[in-house]
Amino acid sequence: MPERSIREPTVAGQFYPANPERLQRDIEEYIKQASLPEDLGSVRAVVAPHAGYVYSGTTAGYAFMALKQLPDKTRTVFLLGPAHRVPVNGVALGSYSAYRTPLGDVPVAEDQVADMLEAASFYTRSPAAHEPEHCLEVELPFLQASLTDFRLVPMLFGQVSPGKVAADLIERMQEDDLVVVSSDLSHFHSYDTAQRRDQDFLNSLLGGDENGVRKGEACGRAPVMTLMEIAERKGWTPHLLDYRNSGDTAGSRSRVVGYASIAYTS
Repeated sequence: MPERSIREPTVAGQFYPANPERLQRDIEEYIKQASLPEDLGSVRAVVAPHAGYVYSGTTAGYAFMALKQLPDKTRTVFLLGPAHRVPVNGVALGSYSAYRTPLGDVPVAEDQVADMLEAASFYTRSPAAHEPEHCLEVELPFLQASLTDFRLVPMLFGQVSPGKVAADLIERMQEDDLVVVSSDLSHFHSYDTAQRRDQDFLNSLLGGDENGVRKGEACGRAPVMTLMEIAERKGWTPHLLDYRNSGDTAGSRSRVVGYASIAYTS
């Protein structure tokens, strides 16, 4: 494949509408329905779910409402998610100049990606991991609807130390840059069991308990722990904006997936 290319959407028409007008309308409605605490503070990072919008779009709307409140500035968004389909040793950054969605192209911060690849051995390109992966893609239309001017650093986590990634990002992030973590919570438990397990996970996250988060079932544990380390070093505070599961939205209550939106503020 070319050194620089457009990453085409993989799950448009499956996880979210492929029609641009319908997609824009749905996202605006999800964001419009969200409500935020009046004293939330300056948002520096969010955690958002990555399931099909019919399941998790309502919860995702809270995270992106928080980003939509930010002043219009040029930003780099470090988008962190777990590699579900192709094993990754380290963190895969891809080989793209842009990520395409039905709403247009999201430019990749190619200079930043190149510098990261040169700076640390745990970064790799691995476009094969990005091609089929949904967890970053489903966040992009929400980002396009929430931010006016941003470049993307797409980061798919495999086997890697969250602390090492956090240490690198802390050194390279600029004042207006954002971290967005893509993660669902527990998978395929009954409704009540999922609520208990997810609450334990969220209590650990909000309390800064990395061991508790590590024991949880969120598919994005490593990206979440990376954000927790960054937040601890920078003095950011987490706020739970919304929690529900697929049994609350569009699925059976016998086997559910959990979703949460969390904002970190300074």
